[in-house]
Amino acid sequence: MSVSIGNICIDTNDLAGGTAFWRAVTGYEVASSDEGTTYLEDPNKNGVGLSLQVVPEPRAGKNRLHLDLFTDDLAGEVARIRALGATEVARFEDGGWVVLADTDGNRFCVVAA
Repeated sequence: MSVSIGNICIDTNDLAGGTAFWRAVTGYEVASSDEGTTYLEDPNKNGVGLSLQVVPEPRAGKNRLHLDLFTDDLAGEVARIRALGATEVARFEDGGWVVLADTDGNRFCVVAA
């Protein structure tokens, strides 16, 4: 194949707030930014890039794509990310994951590795 996933883009209504949230969640650093988009990158250059782009409309309905964040400490990471402003949507104890929503309502999973 001649393609690879280099970046995943998340829509936001609040670029500064979304950037602060996802930087705190991932530990990623701002690689570049302009008035409508911020690009975040893994400081170790191991992970896929993450960007945030301002859109005028609020999120509506179910996400058609979401992130799965893997961790060795499910309870600890869920608590940490909730303290950053995420809200809990659903918990699947038997499957080992929790669905959270970011500050724009975009859903993502925190999964026991």
